[in-house]
Amino acid sequence: MRANTYVADHRYMNGYWKPLRSLPIDTVNRRLVAARLNEIAADHGVTAAARARQSLSAFFGWAIREGLASENPVIGTNNPGASLKPRDRVLTEAELRAIWTACRDDDFGRIVRLLMLTAARRDEIGGLRWSEVDLDRGTLHIPGDRTKNHHPLQLTLPPAAISILKSARRKEGRDLIFGGKGGSFSAWSYSTLTLGTRIAETQDGPIAAWRLHDIRRTVATGMAELGVQPHIIETLINHRSGHKAGVAGVYNRAGYALEAKRALAVWADHLLATVEGAERKIIPLGPAAA
Repeated sequence: MRANTYVADHRYMNGYWKPLRSLPIDTVNRRLVAARLNEIAADHGVTAAARARQSLSAFFGWAIREGLASENPVIGTNNPGASLKPRDRVLTEAELRAIWTACRDDDFGRIVRLLMLTAARRDEIGGLRWSEVDLDRGTLHIPGDRTKNHHPLQLTLPPAAISILKSARRKEGRDLIFGGKGGSFSAWSYSTLTLGTRIAETQDGPIAAWRLHDIRRTVATGMAELGVQPHIIETLINHRSGHKAGVAGVYNRAGYALEAKRALAVWADHLLATVEGAERKIIPLGPAAA
């Protein structure tokens, strides 16, 4: 599993499910799991409880395959996250401008701006390595063991993204671009809160509640509005659905590298015009941007 998934599972199994750890595995039943889930939800919230439930269910699934358990006691328990609605927050151009402007010339500021330019996932950029980027060719290659769906992500970066990466200081003996001695960048909550405070101080007040992942949704939506075709957007955000799912994905091996390169360039041109007032230099890809 990915490093951040391991960290999360370690927290759930050794922390949230600690009251069950001393019990023989075949005595952990649905009643115990359901009761503990209610406690987790009360103490840590329904989202944490839903993720802890998923982690425990995966553990028992493994235990069954290994012959260590005969059933999964999580099955049949209420899912605390069942009532949670999928997020559909898309940032406005004014909000994009406020976030971009509030970013400083530090690790978190660079990460946020790279997210806005690439639509990559938070941990993909937070854990980016110098060995994964070619600044001369302007390319980025993240291996499958660092992506959510285990498919490698390859992008040709726009000049603005290359400029941001070049501004990052290389640390001797360290391949990771961002973060401290302990590993990749991890101060997400604190840094996002601090950024929100700066945004509120530079305008009439804070923007509506938002998360870093909303940037990814915003970029995908923005590219669609600029005329980028859905299968190109899927390529850029490294999704395997729609045009690349099922049988279609087996037979259609096209990488759409040139189309993806132009789409990122068009989006970067639009974004910089939005956040910095720069003059647009690239013609949009379709009538949707008219």
